[in-house]
Amino acid sequence: MATFQIGYFGGSLATGSINRKLSQALIKLAPEDLEFTEIPIKDLPLYSYDYDADFPPEGRALKEAIEASDGILFVSPEYNRSIPGALKNAIDWASRPWGTNSFARKPTGIIGASPGSIGTAVMQSSMRSVLSFLDAPQLNAPEVYFQFKPEVFGDDGEVRDEGTAKFLRHYMEEYGAFVQRVLAANAPGHIGDVEPDPDKLSR
Repeated sequence: MATFQIGYFGGSLATGSINRKLSQALIKLAPEDLEFTEIPIKDLPLYSYDYDADFPPEGRALKEAIEASDGILFVSPEYNRSIPGALKNAIDWASRPWGTNSFARKPTGIIGASPGSIGTAVMQSSMRSVLSFLDAPQLNAPEVYFQFKPEVFGDDGEVRDEGTAKFLRHYMEEYGAFVQRVLAANAPGHIGDVEPDPDKLSR
């Protein structure tokens, strides 16, 4: 069985993040052919194009981790109805320098938990706009707008409610299948295989 390397982003820098617990649960429930590596973002400086001529080690490591991954999974909270600043900063780093967008053609999934009843719906909508611009294919269905309930999750990622476990397991199965479809479509020699246009941030 082929193994697919999945890099995942935790959108929160908080030690006790509920989305960190969610990411642990997702890893436990994922198909066996997916292997996960967290891509760290907390040590990145704020992005500026002044860095483009000579990326710092943290920026190079970020891009290398994304490019080494077969797929990318975002597990993130919603801050003020949008993408957390640290995560958006990491995305901006990975898209640069001009013409070296590390997210291009990487199959992505977006999921997140919140104590509120609408989960992370608005963050996910914002993220979809950003990833579309970055030419990163997205798993559009199923969508997961997840209300976090502490009693459902153990500290080790165990999901204590079978209905919740089934729901999240289904999402990860669909994400794994999506990664395989995108990689197959992007294989060399595939009809319609063209180089994406380089992205550009506004200066």
